[in-house]
Amino acid sequence: MKIKTFMQFILLLQLTLLLLQCKAPKDSSGVTSVEQAEELLAKEQKKKSKIAKKEKKRAYKNYWKMQSKTAKKSIKRNAKRQKRIARAKKRN
Repeated sequence: MKIKTFMQFILLLQLTLLLLQCKAPKDSSGVTSVEQAEELLAKEQKKKSKIAKKEKKRAYKNYWKMQSKTAKKSIKRNAKRQKRIARAKKRN
């Protein structure tokens, strides 16, 4: 009796595994509508832009870290002068 019960259990297990394998797979992305696809693309774009923004910020900090004190002063004065010139052009 034990062998028969064991064989039935094995047969049942194989049958369930077979049925699970034959089941139709879903889409890998799970997208069912255009709106969902657009949302997914928007999220991916947001992630990419966030990563790019962080990278830009890191590069900017590294740039300023590498400059000497006099170079930092010079760069800031030039940037301030350029802003003043741009404002003057905008007014005229």
